[in-house]
Amino acid sequence: MSNTATTPGYTAVLDGRVLRITITNPKRKNAIDYDTMLGLGETVLSAYDNPAVRVIVLTGEGGDFCTGADLSASPGEAARGITPEDTMVAANRMIKAIVDAPIPVIARMKGAAAGVGVAFALAADLTYAAEDAYLLLAFINIGLMPDGGAAAMVAAAAGRPLAAEMALLGDRLPCAEAQRRGLITGVYSDADLDAKVEAAAAKLAHGPRRAIELTKRALNAAALPALDAALAAEGIGQPELLRGADFAEGATAMLQKRKAVFAE
Repeated sequence: MSNTATTPGYTAVLDGRVLRITITNPKRKNAIDYDTMLGLGETVLSAYDNPAVRVIVLTGEGGDFCTGADLSASPGEAARGITPEDTMVAANRMIKAIVDAPIPVIARMKGAAAGVGVAFALAADLTYAAEDAYLLLAFINIGLMPDGGAAAMVAAAAGRPLAAEMALLGDRLPCAEAQRRGLITGVYSDADLDAKVEAAAAKLAHGPRRAIELTKRALNAAALPALDAALAAEGIGQPELLRGADFAEGATAMLQKRKAVFAE
């Protein structure tokens, strides 16, 4: 891995022992296209066997973390032959890369974490958020189901009732409430957020790598035993929905900034 990698959708900078990955689409609230999803997954996977990388910090440029799939890119992706199944494979690969990484991953959240961006945030080992940050499983609002294992991770941390409320109603969950319900690690003022992230990254970067790896593995085995099954179910269900009339209406309505009208 070179010290700096720049693509149209993200940057990856090796800063000492810290790999800093930043999603760089602020005009679209850091929504990501298929190529960015693939690249993010590959970048995290490439850190597995790199002894120079001891911790990953994942964030978004500007005022938002990540708002999920960039719907404006979908027509071009379809023209290239990218299928809904391809998209799901790329998303699940990214989530598994974060969860299974032998090194800790810190999510630094500002603003919106929506769609698969929620999964990115919750897949991290430590998730620190600004006071203005929120989680939004917006899939139902455009005729889809949650993916990236997001609903399963909410249910694992906070229980089925909250997961159902977030997934079925598609409303925002402020991060202060998300912390209270056990979904994220901490909420800080803008002035304190970076200091907290940097302190955690520095401590992990100089900690015992193998002990951290085995601790993370044990924690995930206890906390996320159903994640693989959830990803498999999403891999079947979401492509069906992505080809459906409700998603076509929901995506069009979102891009046109109007309320979707779904079939009776």
